[in-house]
Amino acid sequence: MSFCMGIFFDWFSPLVQYLRSWTAIGLLCLVVTWSFPAQAASRIDPQLEQQVLQIIREHPEVLIESVQAYQQQQQQKVKQAQQAFLQDFKKNPQTVIGESPTTGSTQSKIVLIEFSDFQCPYCAEAHKTLKELLAKYPDKVRLVYKNLPLISIHAEALPAATAAWAAYQQGKFWEYHDALFTNQKQLGKAIYLDIAKKLNLDLGKFKRDLTLATPAITKDIQLAEKLGVPGTPFFVINSPTFSGVVQLEDIKSILADAK
Repeated sequence: MSFCMGIFFDWFSPLVQYLRSWTAIGLLCLVVTWSFPAQAASRIDPQLEQQVLQIIREHPEVLIESVQAYQQQQQQKVKQAQQAFLQDFKKNPQTVIGESPTTGSTQSKIVLIEFSDFQCPYCAEAHKTLKELLAKYPDKVRLVYKNLPLISIHAEALPAATAAWAAYQQGKFWEYHDALFTNQKQLGKAIYLDIAKKLNLDLGKFKRDLTLATPAITKDIQLAEKLGVPGTPFFVINSPTFSGVVQLEDIKSILADAK
């Protein structure tokens, strides 16, 4: 299954920091100029800027090597974070679940975490499959929802996640979740309020809770960034037979084989 790809890291800023330790002082000056144009533009000598550009043109390998080293460093950090996450997931799933919405059997030995975006079309397709699996194996799996709104490509992803969180505060997350995917092409303020009305939510509380959702959603996003999640939907499973990242087809097999 293809992913809705998003940009989870501000690559420019950390890359600049790494380059500072690998390149010449002149390159550092130019980077500062680019990073803080308002403050630096009036102070950086144009001649120095040309000299630094010349250094880059004559020694591009320095920049390439720096980027490669930085990427390797980041990959190692992600790998370590993933390993620590899976260890926590195995030992005490509840620490990973936290206060996130869950559905399915609370007694199940299989816990499935989904990172999802309400505006992602692939998430909408996965949603259909997950509902079928939950209906087919009601006692075998516990599904945990984690927000990963890809705000760089989906303008309504964050507002939709915020509305779903507000509905969660009144015990109607999954009903609201289903309605958002059903009405994915109409996402916007009007549909958020309309769904709330249809679910008989306290509209006053719903509107107040819309302003309180940021910390919970941010926590999910930070976890996804730490794990290097490349896009949505993204699944991590903990079962007696397997623990780690899985594709939707793998989930079907694991549930079918579970006793």
